Amino acid sequence: MKIVKLVATVRAFSASIAAGDATAAGDAAKGERVFNQCRICHSLEKGRNLVGPSLNGVIGRTSGTAEGYRFSDAMAKAGIVWSDETLAKYLKNPKEFVPGNKMSFAGLRRDEDIANVIAYLDQQAK
Repeated sequence: MKIVKLVATVRAFSASIAAGDATAAGDAAKGERVFNQCRICHSLEKGRNLVGPSLNGVIGRTSGTAEGYRFSDAMAKAGIVWSDETLAKYLKNPKEFVPGNKMSFAGLRRDEDIANVIAYLDQQAK
């Protein structure tokens, strides 16, 4: 039984490393096109919240802290610091990563799209 747990842990660790590598390898130009799906609810303009919070400066920000936006209790209490890795997990399946959050988007299915949109958000922060 211990070997099964060890194998599962190694696989999970490997997947998290791969996700980190994938986000680092994203293409910001392609990510801008992917972000068009996000623009319906999110702005990149500082302080301009729409249905969802502004994503200006999201990387490095703690979940539930965008000024002027009313977050779900789940997101406000999650205490997640948004990084390439945490965003990748969230964008893959928002409802699973933060149960009880109010984002209705089901998530991005392609790892390449996730990496690209994160590269775009990273670029916008500079």
